Amino acid sequence: MRSKLDKVKYKLPNYLREELRKPIGMLLDENELVLKAKERKLLVSVGDVVTYTLLSRGIKPKIAVIDYKFRRKECSEEMKKVLRGFGEKKVNVVNPPSTISQELWNALEKAYSDEKTVCIVVDGEEDMASLAAIALAPIGGTVIYGLPDKGIILVDVSPHEKDKVKKVLERCRYGDRSP
Repeated sequence: MRSKLDKVKYKLPNYLREELRKPIGMLLDENELVLKAKERKLLVSVGDVVTYTLLSRGIKPKIAVIDYKFRRKECSEEMKKVLRGFGEKKVNVVNPPSTISQELWNALEKAYSDEKTVCIVVDGEEDMASLAAIALAPIGGTVIYGLPDKGIILVDVSPHEKDKVKKVLERCRYGDRSP
């Protein structure tokens, strides 16, 4: 019998936790996010609050990755109602904390090529989904995610950001061993 961790593609090692608390893209407040998001064509949101903020301001991402939680607690009923209303296609995946499961990776990969808007609902946590979203995004796509206690991060995906994320993910393949 296989455990959930047998299906993990990447696991965040302890030594990288502090590094990932630094923004990869632009740090924005809610008003800046709305202005910049309206200008983008391919938009991916990771996290319930970010997705809710976009949807409540009339901005629909192509892909949203959510888990119906905010700071590891259930979202409000109002937030859940708005989030449940998003996505022409819903995909449920299992993704343990501090990991990117093969299932989440595959769901994101398929969502980018799908014609419909896709809502990926995570059983577990979507805390590292932004890395997968950036790694898989086409050049010119935009990934938006929340950074706890700091704000909202907007990443216009370029070869530079993809390379940066690729290097982090390579280090995540080795679990808790140091680099």
